[in-house]
Amino acid sequence: MLKIQWPHIESEHEAAALEVWDGDGAVRLLAHDPSRHALLLERCRPGTYLYKGAPEEALQVIAGLLPRLWKPAGLPFRSLAEETRRWTIREEWNELGRPFEERLVRAAEAALEDLVPSQGEQVLLHQDLHAGNVLAAEREPWLVIDPKPLVGEREFGLAPIIRSFELGHSRQEVLRRLDFLSGGLGLDRERARGWAIAQTIAWSFDSVYREHAETARWLLEAAP
Repeated sequence: MLKIQWPHIESEHEAAALEVWDGDGAVRLLAHDPSRHALLLERCRPGTYLYKGAPEEALQVIAGLLPRLWKPAGLPFRSLAEETRRWTIREEWNELGRPFEERLVRAAEAALEDLVPSQGEQVLLHQDLHAGNVLAAEREPWLVIDPKPLVGEREFGLAPIIRSFELGHSRQEVLRRLDFLSGGLGLDRERARGWAIAQTIAWSFDSVYREHAETARWLLEAAP
């Protein structure tokens, strides 16, 4: 499959991430032309989205894929700390007329202040890994696509899955994903919860406010 990218900071090192993964749980990169932002990728057949099946099965699949993607990595990838400096949460919230309550902004800011400088082991992360970025394939039952790579701690990698609308959007379903993934993968639940709040709010300004705000609200209220 030929993929032509629109140049963007989040996908600038997609080819490098696919090279690091080398087909281990992700589509293979067959060729890359940086001057044309073109990637020749392994094609997933039949290409069914993971979210088309049962949510419980989808979580099992993702829990099996994640550790395979968390490989040691450094340059050229941006760090999670660097990425968070791009998140102008309060400024965007003000510019857009304060679309949700300020306590969610404060919670995201507090999470970043605590989590960014205290991260654990740094690994390659897919910061937009959800059930719409996992496709049924032939070489393996399921393969990850469309990385937006960063290097950071593993707990951050759960954030996009925890809020994945495709797997159900309710307080019960969001918290079930948080508990299942953090518990099953042996990760710190509170760090995962904090990262999910922060990234969900940071990404809310380019999406539907209500759903993102609801997700962050449920996570905030789930504090021990």
